[in-house]
Amino acid sequence: MKKNTLKKSLTFFIMLFCAVNFGFGQILTFDFAGLAGNEFSANSNSNNIYLEPSSITRGAGLNRVAKMDRFNATGWASTSIANAVTGNDYMEFTISPISGYQFGITTMIFNIQRSASGLSAIALRSSIDGYAANIDGVKAIIDNERVTEVITFTVNQAISATAVTYRVYGYAEAGTGTGGFEGTGNDIIVNGSVSALPPCGVTATTWDGTSWNNGLPNISTPAIISGDYYTSSGGNQISFSACTLTVTNNASLNIDNNDYIEVANELTVDAGSSIYVEPYGAFVQNNDASINSISGNISVSKETAPMNTWYEYTYWSSPVAGAEFQVALDRSPVDRRFKFNGQNFLDHCAETGNNNILICDDGFGNGIQDNIDDDNNDWVWLPGNTIMQPGIGYATTLTEFAYNIAPGTSNKKFRFTFVGPFNNGEYTVPIYRNDSEPNDYNWNFIGNPYPSAIDADLFLAANSNIATDISTPKSLNGAIFLWSQSTPPSNTTNGNQGLNFSSDDYAIINAVGESAGGDGVTPNRLIPSGQGFLVSMSNAAPASVFSGDVYKATNDVVFNNSMRVKGATDNSQFFKNTKTKGRLNTAVTNKLWINLTSDNGVFNQILVGYVNGATNGDDGVSYDTHKYSAKGTILYSIIEGSTKKFAIQGKDANSINENEVIKLGFKSSIKVATLFKLSIAQLEGNFLNSNNIYLKDNLLNKVHNLSASDYTFTSAVGEFNNRFEMAFSNQALSLEEVLLSKHSLKIVELENDNVQFNTSNNLSIKSVHILDLLGRPLYHFTGNSASETYKLSNLKSSVFIAKVELSNGGVITKKAFKK
Repeated sequence: MKKNTLKKSLTFFIMLFCAVNFGFGQILTFDFAGLAGNEFSANSNSNNIYLEPSSITRGAGLNRVAKMDRFNATGWASTSIANAVTGNDYMEFTISPISGYQFGITTMIFNIQRSASGLSAIALRSSIDGYAANIDGVKAIIDNERVTEVITFTVNQAISATAVTYRVYGYAEAGTGTGGFEGTGNDIIVNGSVSALPPCGVTATTWDGTSWNNGLPNISTPAIISGDYYTSSGGNQISFSACTLTVTNNASLNIDNNDYIEVANELTVDAGSSIYVEPYGAFVQNNDASINSISGNISVSKETAPMNTWYEYTYWSSPVAGAEFQVALDRSPVDRRFKFNGQNFLDHCAETGNNNILICDDGFGNGIQDNIDDDNNDWVWLPGNTIMQPGIGYATTLTEFAYNIAPGTSNKKFRFTFVGPFNNGEYTVPIYRNDSEPNDYNWNFIGNPYPSAIDADLFLAANSNIATDISTPKSLNGAIFLWSQSTPPSNTTNGNQGLNFSSDDYAIINAVGESAGGDGVTPNRLIPSGQGFLVSMSNAAPASVFSGDVYKATNDVVFNNSMRVKGATDNSQFFKNTKTKGRLNTAVTNKLWINLTSDNGVFNQILVGYVNGATNGDDGVSYDTHKYSAKGTILYSIIEGSTKKFAIQGKDANSINENEVIKLGFKSSIKVATLFKLSIAQLEGNFLNSNNIYLKDNLLNKVHNLSASDYTFTSAVGEFNNRFEMAFSNQALSLEEVLLSKHSLKIVELENDNVQFNTSNNLSIKSVHILDLLGRPLYHFTGNSASETYKLSNLKSSVFIAKVELSNGGVITKKAFKK
């Protein structure tokens, strides 16, 4: 898998010492000719070959508006750039050098056109200082809508080997005024240089156990550790970056939790010397072509997430080369060591309640999915002497003995140590799909191969169709699934064993955001070292026949050093099996997380996010990711025209308003009396933080301010797709719009168990559902007039609930009494 060849290394060595400059002048351009103007994003039309292609998007404060041959917007702030910053009124793009290269910026040129009341001025800022300061001041725009104004910013940015995002903030004469990039030829021109990373400095700095002889190293300095070094000691012993790193003289380099060491190029560890990485520490290398020389000892420790039983699975991936399964994961049971074979996964049939009766046809010639492999050959047992391969996921539990002898009774963490040379450079992993069934998830089990976290956004951008305007489909659907088990195994949960875990316990990351799994921990957008995770191969991905109906993706999944991150808390999460650092949706958006909990241990979370690139329909896994099996007690959102149950739903960033209504579904499999609770877990974005969140319970005809307090309710067993709605004003959920109220429905008891239903407002009764106080259905009647009479002879209680649907689509829910 690893692509570290002598030829590649030698080529890089020559480039370094010749200090070759690969481009000076125009290094990136955008030309918007042919655009309608209201696209969500637009791609660069040219870039230096050592830069990644770029795309431009709008901040959350701007609205798309059509204007041919322009990337256009309205909704600009008024009066000042400060107002634009506060309102997120900007357009942005990112410049990313590929591994081993750096770039510098001299000038940026923008062709601007505006409407009569449009843009008055713009300012350029960058992510280098967190968009804190204007670069080269504020530039005024002339008041002439028929003239293209050419605005030049003198940037003179220092050389950078990492990605930098640039934002053009602006304010207009009026909020309805428009402005965007449009001119003759290229509309945005970035001038500068791109070059190979320079060779390391001549003078090294050495740590002797007490001090650095030439000061703390930086990314251009060779560093030598000749005495014991602890990053947590403070003072002269802290996290650092170096051009190359040598650990020698029997010294020990210790990387503590929330600390890091970053090395641009080669690592050397001499015999007798060592590097130890704590579970939440990180070792990062930048150059994919670097060849490390390891004669000493390297070890990386990792901890499980808190465990409540010995049989909870953890998903692993090795951060070092040559790790033997039974040595690295030494307390794993012999019979519970697995990898996943994506070639074998096929989900054409489903059972009910783990009853071993498979149903394979939905009545329309389609298979039925329950997210369980039909013939139980997807998880493959591994012998203990298996060598863990880079980028591959592995699953195991603890032995019962190891769990029981550990102190405590619950929430126990267990440490394991991986010993061997750090994995470094590019790794590729083949993935597969079984086209015998086109509607199942094409699961593959992979993992972070490095001793540092990787950025989920950069991984997805390299391997999936999560970015917009991709002409050639990539291999993966745009979501990552992290095992986050909390629900106890059950004999009624579908699966190939007597007791099975709930596959709704996965935490999810996609382009919109993240949703928590069973343990209630919402993932950040960083995949920690040692973490295995599931991905799904796209049905549209180019592929070739592997065997029978099994296809192998033309493009393997790729991991490389450019995905690695080194922040103080970037490696601080680990899942069994805090918030976002996203690059895919860098604009401030509006996102709402809702939790479902209960008094007997239920936890479920959904996310609804209004983001650039999404529509209000089903946009696929990248933006709209549905629940795995949806067989337990769950909350989900509903997209019109789809039968899927969504854990994450992406919506058009411009569609959020006070009249918006979000339909929620609820499903319960709990047969004992249970008190459920819906609550706001988290809010993000100006609109959501400025408006209340209201929940309507259509069963009880109640509107509740969820921003003020949580909502508790009870429920019968079943699936309820019309019970709950969410909105941002109580008027949006009010029945007054259709002139309906409880008083417009009269329920009259007649003789012989007959009950009459009468409506006013010239509306007829379309249907009547009779429910008990737990919401369980008792009767269902249809009608076609303003007065209908039905016989209710078998009511066990004198109190019932009538849910009446009227001819205009309105629904009235009313409690009634029968003698």
